[in-house]
Amino acid sequence: MKLTVVGCSGSFPSAESACSSYLVEADGFRLLLDMGNGALGELQRHCGLYDLDAIFLSHLHADHCIDMCAYFVARYYRHEGGRCAPLPVYGPEGTEHRLTTAYADTPSASSMSEVFDFHTVKPSTFEIGPFTVHTERVRHPVEAYGIRVEHGGKSLTYSGDTGVTEALDELARDTDLFLCEAAFTHGKESIPDLHLNGREAGETAARAGARRLVLTHIPPWTDPQVNLRHAREVFPGPVELAAPRHTYEI
Repeated sequence: MKLTVVGCSGSFPSAESACSSYLVEADGFRLLLDMGNGALGELQRHCGLYDLDAIFLSHLHADHCIDMCAYFVARYYRHEGGRCAPLPVYGPEGTEHRLTTAYADTPSASSMSEVFDFHTVKPSTFEIGPFTVHTERVRHPVEAYGIRVEHGGKSLTYSGDTGVTEALDELARDTDLFLCEAAFTHGKESIPDLHLNGREAGETAARAGARRLVLTHIPPWTDPQVNLRHAREVFPGPVELAAPRHTYEI
């Protein structure tokens, strides 16, 4: 598998990065994890506008899904080559309604489903192209899911947005690369069931026995070097910060 960081800023885009979006590729199949603010423009550096094969939305906060509205425009109103066939989109209950409401002026109430084939995510194991994926409900104010993507004996686990939860520990068990949010700073913010801080991300990775930790979803107002230091204090494996256009072979 190849992982490309399309965007990794938390809550809103920074001057350097779009919000959460991660491209996972194997066997010529392209799966996008989340499409937050600014991600659609950056995505086009890494693949063609119509070359995605599936999208997974961890939850329906704007910084993880709002560029789906812009992508709807690209797919629905494409003249050259005709309208795109429906693209599989996996998301929480109500994803189609959320995107239609956000767009606010689709030609009809069902227009989104003309270019997106919506599938409701629940805790389960299923196939997306060549990938076996496992999804678990994590702790966030809205329905939110972490995902584990497996291919060729390797695994990538993406936390989505979450507070501390055993479900994430199990999802990341022995994973090769753990892409984990670290939006809060240890000793500064302390809001249960919302976000992890750098230390909690490191502790989760340690409990899970992850082989590598990549911290992501760090907002522009948070010092990423502090979160990186806190994670390294509690996780013995390699830790780094996600950055736009970084790629990882898994």
